[in-house]
Amino acid sequence: MAQAPEAKQKLREICRIAARVFYAKSYDGASMQDIAEAVGLTKAGLYHHVGSKDRLLFEITNYGMDILDETVLAPLRDIPDPREKLRQIIIGHIDLIVRARDQEITVILHENRSLSGPLRKKLNARKRAYIDYLENLITRVQEQSGGPPLVKPQLAAFALLGMINWLYQWYSAQGPIKQEELAQVYTDFFFRGLLGTT
Repeated sequence: MAQAPEAKQKLREICRIAARVFYAKSYDGASMQDIAEAVGLTKAGLYHHVGSKDRLLFEITNYGMDILDETVLAPLRDIPDPREKLRQIIIGHIDLIVRARDQEITVILHENRSLSGPLRKKLNARKRAYIDYLENLITRVQEQSGGPPLVKPQLAAFALLGMINWLYQWYSAQGPIKQEELAQVYTDFFFRGLLGTT
């Protein structure tokens, strides 16, 4: 059954705030009381919305995947050219990591190992779908280039995700490297490795 818009919005708000608490204290270090206080709910009220701490971490990571779908993948639907589509994915994914580095995305990248059982399986299925999408797109870009593939699509997809997802560990928007330069360097670097050209 679909959530009512108000309930979905409240859950997203809880996820955003709880992600900051997990980021500051770690999943194991943060208590449900810490999160309830940050969100402005009683502990019982928080449990009413999320059920359990594991479920809350799942909702945060699932919400993060929703953001990826909405802000990175959805805008690509009207781009027919695979190469331009891949370029825009790189730019969009970088933007997502840079903008949300201390919130949902960071929790997905760092804390998702704390999930287990069916919740982890469900989340991994969403991640796998994104990797499959990247692999298929990389394959189309390689086919479009006309030459023999220089690297396996799966390896290229994981290399790309590794490069971008590690940004939260070192990149600072206040540092000397501007986001536009970062995106340009990453796209050029990736296409040079993938196709031997930018």
